[in-house]
This record gives sequence, structure tokens and C-alpha cells, in this order.
Amino acid sequence: MKIIISIPAYNEEKTIPNVIKEIKKVMSSEKYNYELIVLNDGSTDNTAKVCKALGVNVYSNVHNLGLAETFKNEIKIFLGKKADIMIHTDADGQYPSEDIPRLIKEIENGYDLVLGSRFQFKNKNMPLLKKIGNKAFARVLSRLLKIKLTDTTTGFRAFTKDVAKNIEFINTFTYTQEQIIKAAKLNFKIKEIGITTKKTRES
Repeated sequence: MKIIISIPAYNEEKTIPNVIKEIKKVMSSEKYNYELIVLNDGSTDNTAKVCKALGVNVYSNVHNLGLAETFKNEIKIFLGKKADIMIHTDADGQYPSEDIPRLIKEIENGYDLVLGSRFQFKNKNMPLLKKIGNKAFARVLSRLLKIKLTDTTTGFRAFTKDVAKNIEFINTFTYTQEQIIKAAKLNFKIKEIGITTKKTRES
């Protein structure tokens, strides 16, 4: 089984080295065959340079395309590598690298899309208004899809090659929710795990 751990990045030269080091440290004690890649979204700083210096394969957009288009490119690269599982995380260090094996384990347990929920536990590292908005949207989506969800905007997620193959994205903003909605409609098995995030820069 091959795993791709993908990090989209735009001008993250200060934070992404620690993220890469943390992921490598966590995965070094695991049995998984994995590859760590960075999707450099047209950064104007040294993001690509510092990642390459750490031995990571970097795929660069010519100019900044935004998260949704970069996510589509991530999926194309993932499928091109014929991997089995893709882990998507952030370059700012918000999501705990030590929880990556937990995401993988749930895929091994038979789930197709696994979300790292920031709202199953008390989370002091998110602004109140953002927290309220995300929770409200999650409640609406839960009722619509008849699935208990607490965090539909999380960027910390794992999914299988079948999810990647069968979901086509058309929305340029809410790709995180679009993947959940379409996965549910296609009867893929979805699960959340609770995570505790780290404090990062202001959103």
C-alpha cells in the first residue's frame, strides 16, 4: 500500500520546514510506504527551495491558482503515482502530524474518506466567529446528508484512490465541502476523528 502525504503551500517558507520535519519524524516510526509532496501554489518566497532542501518532491504552479485548483492538481498527481491513500494537510502547522497514522488506520478499517475534526474536542486555537460559522454549516450538512459531521471545512483528511477517481470538482471555493457531499451521495463511507490543532498565524 502506497500513501501520498500532500501539502499545498503558498509563501510558507517560515512554517513548512517544521511541518515536513514533524511528518518525517512521525512516519519514520510507522511501517507505511509513503511519499511526501508539496504543491507550491506560485509562491514568491523560498517555499519551493526550502522544501527541496529537505528532500521533498515539489510541484509548482506557474502562478497562484488558489486552494481549490491546487487541490485538483494534488489529486491528479496522486492518481498518476498509482497510490492507494492520500493524506491532505496544511503548511502552517495547524494540524498535528502525529494524527496522520490515525487517519490512515481508519482507511485501513474500511472508511473511504476520513476527516480530522477540530470541533470534537474543545479547541482554543480558532477564532470564535469562525468556529460558530463552521459549526453551523456542519449542522446543515449533517441534516442534508444524514451523516453526523462536526467539521466540514477541515483541510486535514485522508481518502482512497476510489474517492479521488470518482469525484469531479466544479466549485472553486468550497472544495472541502464538495468532496464530502459528493462522497456521501456516492455512498462512500465517511468518518471523523477528533483532533486538537496548534495555534498558527491569524487567518
